[in-house]
Amino acid sequence: MKNNKARRTESLRPLKLGALVLALGLGACADMSGVAPAQSKMRDPASLGLAADTAQAPAVSADWWREFGDAELDRLIAQALTSSPSLGLAQARLARAQAMAGMAKAATLPQVGGELELNRQKFPGNFIYPPPLGGSVNNIGTAQLNASWELDFFGKNRAALDAAIGSARAAEADAQAARVLLATQVARSYFQLARLNDQLTVAQRTLAQRQETLDIVRDRFSAGLDTKLELRESEGSLPDARQQIEALREQIVLTRNALGALVGEPNAAQTVALPSLEVIKKVAMSQTIPADLLGRRADIAAARWRVEASLRDVDSAKARFYPNINLAAFAGFNSLGFGKLFQSGSEQWNVGPALTLPIFEGGRLRANLRGKTADEDAAVESYNAAVINAVRDVADDVASSKSIVVQRGEQHAAQAAAESAYQIALERYKAGLGNYLNVLTAETSVLKQRRLAVDLDARALDTQVALIGALGGGYHAPAQARASSATASGAVAFAGNEKK
Repeated sequence: MKNNKARRTESLRPLKLGALVLALGLGACADMSGVAPAQSKMRDPASLGLAADTAQAPAVSADWWREFGDAELDRLIAQALTSSPSLGLAQARLARAQAMAGMAKAATLPQVGGELELNRQKFPGNFIYPPPLGGSVNNIGTAQLNASWELDFFGKNRAALDAAIGSARAAEADAQAARVLLATQVARSYFQLARLNDQLTVAQRTLAQRQETLDIVRDRFSAGLDTKLELRESEGSLPDARQQIEALREQIVLTRNALGALVGEPNAAQTVALPSLEVIKKVAMSQTIPADLLGRRADIAAARWRVEASLRDVDSAKARFYPNINLAAFAGFNSLGFGKLFQSGSEQWNVGPALTLPIFEGGRLRANLRGKTADEDAAVESYNAAVINAVRDVADDVASSKSIVVQRGEQHAAQAAAESAYQIALERYKAGLGNYLNVLTAETSVLKQRRLAVDLDARALDTQVALIGALGGGYHAPAQARASSATASGAVAFAGNEKK
């Protein structure tokens, strides 16, 4: 009886020893000491001055450019959204991110593969093979199915999948941000072309006016009414006017080239009819920063998803400290000689779990975790920079819009006064109370005000487009992205607001 008990005790010793080794291994592999958690915190809307009770601005339409009422602008933006390489590059990056998510998903599923080997082999006579196998040449056949499934008890693969999905959604938001940026760049280039065209019209009239002035001064000089000083001053004004015209023509060519590059066809903009600012409708925009600004911008959505992906990467890095359990199996046939491969007696199979423990790896896992934690800090700070820049962009454009309204009011008053003075000078000339030189001198002030009016009108359009882009340019997050976002400060969609 004692001998049986002793034998049972002896037989249990390896199991107890194995359990002890396993417990020590688990304790060692789960040691994450020395790795500090991420320190950066995501900025919430309240810290940016976006209180929930802030007035809501109307959402920007996805095809906002149609509100300007210019068919040529509509055509150019439609062509750019179809042909631009920048959008093609963004779509390629999205496709790659989606493919990486597919690869991460595959790691969470069982893997099954087939194997068929037909080999002819010589077996050495001075090895483990006894005669008659040793020293002979035989055929070896193997046909089997292999299967494996990593039992993701600690969530390593699941976290990696979530990180890949976050990266794919960030790439999707990046593609939308590229679309918004491209449309705004085309519109701003088109309005720049309109400004240059109107400025060219004013510059050409300025040249004609200076030529008329020179003709009058020459006549007065010949009659002894003006000195050579007045004549030389009038002559010098013509090259200056011609230089301004040539500079405007150069800018028109460069702007056409830039517009062609944006739409994806370098020569496409060469035939664009030069627009006029007068025929372009003005679009009324909100003069407040909306409370839901962070949910409107694709670049912020992309930064938010990168934070989410970095959080999941940290979870995956932590899970690597724990055991990896893999269930593997195979079943098939193996024989010496091809003719017996599928006969009775050639069957083989194997099934069982495999457990691997990271007991000593020279600090590799901790270094990897520190790197992922640093990536999380970087992603959070990139997000914070994006939201701060977004608020600044809107604030700048709103401030410029308000200022331009005031400037245009003052300029309109100055232009009205200049136009009135010009009309008085013209009427005095017709009545014989003044000479035509006085009329041309009065027109100089009118032309100056017209140049200012063109610049302010162009700035008003450019600022409207910039504000549209700053407010998201019509971006709407996909349904799955909105479902994954937390709600903070009322209407503001703010995913990942709490550290996980």
